[in-house]
Amino acid sequence: MKNSSIYLSIASITFVIGYLFLRFAFASFNAYPFVQEVVLIILGTIVTIAITAALLNKQSEVELEKEQNVKIFDLKSDLYFELIDFLKNVISKEEIDNKDLISLEFLTHKISTIASVAVLKEYENFIASIKETALDKKISPLESDELSADLAKLCVKIRYDLLSKNTHNSEVEKIILKNIEQI
Repeated sequence: MKNSSIYLSIASITFVIGYLFLRFAFASFNAYPFVQEVVLIILGTIVTIAITAALLNKQSEVELEKEQNVKIFDLKSDLYFELIDFLKNVISKEEIDNKDLISLEFLTHKISTIASVAVLKEYENFIASIKETALDKKISPLESDELSADLAKLCVKIRYDLLSKNTHNSEVEKIILKNIEQI
């Protein structure tokens, strides 16, 4: 942003000086209409170049921001799906051991670097459920259902984080929770 300000300032100063020079040249050659037309062509060309440069600069900034957003989206979605796959494996084997807890701890560190506040708050609730389940190292069918329900709530927050929606649609949340209850 600071670079853009400097660039804009230099371009403005150059444009004003160039305009004043060409205005002086235009007024000086009042008796020669052909020279005045050449001066007007030069002035028009300079204005066109300046506008094109500004538009290309802004387009480059927008494209860079877009690429950054795509990379962040990919990073978030990969990490969230890694978490879901990890939990699928843990619940499928019906037990949770120290190795799983260590893996979950590192997933937690990764998630804490990119997740939104809403995801982190729901993830905190989910981790509390996992800690409670891990006390006896076994995952009963009831605990599995509870973890799935908690994961569904977390997935709602993940969905909004990935879609970058600031608004929260309670109808979508109800549908997701209803779907998990039916399983």
